[in-house]
Amino acid sequence: MRSDSVKCGTAQAPHRSLFNALGYTKEERERPMIGIVSSFNEIVPGHMNLDKITEAVKMGVAMAGGTPVVFPAIAVCDGIAMGHIGMKYSLVTRDLIADSTECMAMAHGFDGLVMIPNCDKNVPGLLMAAARVNIPTIFVSGGPMLAGHVHGRKRSLSSMFEAVGELAAGKITQEDLEEFEEKVCPTCGSCSGMYTANSMNCLTEALGMGLKGNGTIPAVYSERIRLAKHAGMKIMELVEKNIRPRDIMTEKAFMNALTVDMALGCSTNSMLHLPAIANEAGVDLNLDIANELSAKTPNLCHLAPAGPTYMEDLNEAGGVYAVMNELCKKDLLYTDLITVSGKTVAENIAGCVNRDPEVIRPIDNPYSPTGGIAVLKGNLAPDSGVVKRSAVVPEMMVHEGPARVFDCEEDAIAAIKGGKIVAGDVVVIRYEGPKGGPGMREMLNPTSAIAGMGLGSSVALITDGRFSGASRGASIGHVSPEAAVGGPIALVEEGDIISIDIPNNKLDMKVSDEELAARRAKWQPKEQKLTGYLARYRELVTSGNRGAILKVPGKD
Repeated sequence: MRSDSVKCGTAQAPHRSLFNALGYTKEERERPMIGIVSSFNEIVPGHMNLDKITEAVKMGVAMAGGTPVVFPAIAVCDGIAMGHIGMKYSLVTRDLIADSTECMAMAHGFDGLVMIPNCDKNVPGLLMAAARVNIPTIFVSGGPMLAGHVHGRKRSLSSMFEAVGELAAGKITQEDLEEFEEKVCPTCGSCSGMYTANSMNCLTEALGMGLKGNGTIPAVYSERIRLAKHAGMKIMELVEKNIRPRDIMTEKAFMNALTVDMALGCSTNSMLHLPAIANEAGVDLNLDIANELSAKTPNLCHLAPAGPTYMEDLNEAGGVYAVMNELCKKDLLYTDLITVSGKTVAENIAGCVNRDPEVIRPIDNPYSPTGGIAVLKGNLAPDSGVVKRSAVVPEMMVHEGPARVFDCEEDAIAAIKGGKIVAGDVVVIRYEGPKGGPGMREMLNPTSAIAGMGLGSSVALITDGRFSGASRGASIGHVSPEAAVGGPIALVEEGDIISIDIPNNKLDMKVSDEELAARRAKWQPKEQKLTGYLARYRELVTSGNRGAILKVPGKD
């Protein structure tokens, strides 16, 4: 066993004395030692129940003959961090989580790991760590929140942010806003739509790193506790068979994940996280492949914010495996790949039927014949820009309008709420990229304000930052190269005509090459005085089209 390096032999007598100090018995030391990475905390609603998940995993590990050892991982609540300096610290935690988990796993000689994440950067950070450490690992997440109910309709956090814009536009009263505030987030769990957290938790199933239901079983269901016990038991089988993350997260597995992503209509943040996870697994995941897969993958789900259904509805309809079963009807997945269940994809999804064709469209009756995400390119985004196509209204799929340019999120929000943005405008928010932010802030506040002001079907938003999975509309993020490194988005001027053509994957500004060259000659980098982790992050982070991964010394 790998843990023998800290438990066995004369030279390890000091190590055993420290295990004695921890209260471990000789019998416990002789069993495989399983690290349980608990992301429990009392500030993230999706994590407040992870103590119960952790206890269930511990029981499962012990029942199957292992010794469970719990250690922590951090997590940020993107909703609470939204709209202020806190959002600069969201994406950056992904790498802190991966690095600290690597440190703990390697320092203590664990034989296997059970990852217990739930929200946004926590899931990809732990997937990155799993690929990097490459010892037997399984994921069991905290589960999604139940949808709220306001005025007889299901609602979620995106409804709450949009309600703020509706109040600013005089469409609702302060009392209405307070009712939303009380009711949209009724339980613990990751927010109830197909936002980033739920997208990534669903993709753990598609990658083969989580058991059936990991992405969709609601946080408050006792079924999630049972799932956690099964995950604890299953890790012992993975240790015995030495099935490791890189055996599972192969290039074909990432193709499956991207395909399921397109069918589900996942958050655009998946286009940051999947390349970063793949990088750790030794797989080169170029975003160009996203459009190739999207062209042949029908979009089968319109969960909030794209439509009126929620994670609880997807769970009742059969979950991720039912979506995968639909995709297999047109041979769109690799089904011979091994997963953490110890079985192949084909064996996992056998018999997982679609129980609600209104929630999961049949493969022959999709919402659209192409996938939920599109990668755009053009003279405004030479490397890439990303849009959640499934959440864009038909009239905004092709759009031209004058640029309204802002060098930070706060200035854009003030203009939107001040009534200075009108139908047809294209809001450009720059210097919010991985280096420019730094930290690539999510733009849920401006997109929600646009929707709440009634401009969601007539105004586009383009940024080198990113969007919450709760954003909807013609919201194009991850524009690369970013403004901070002199990307073309830094050269846009007020009134320039921006051309968006999502069906043809195009994003351009109608400015001549000669004019752009003249502007570039005058451009000066924006100065920022930074300290602490953000300063180090800015020096190391790469562009959005590369997944905002950190540079490794000696590599480009």
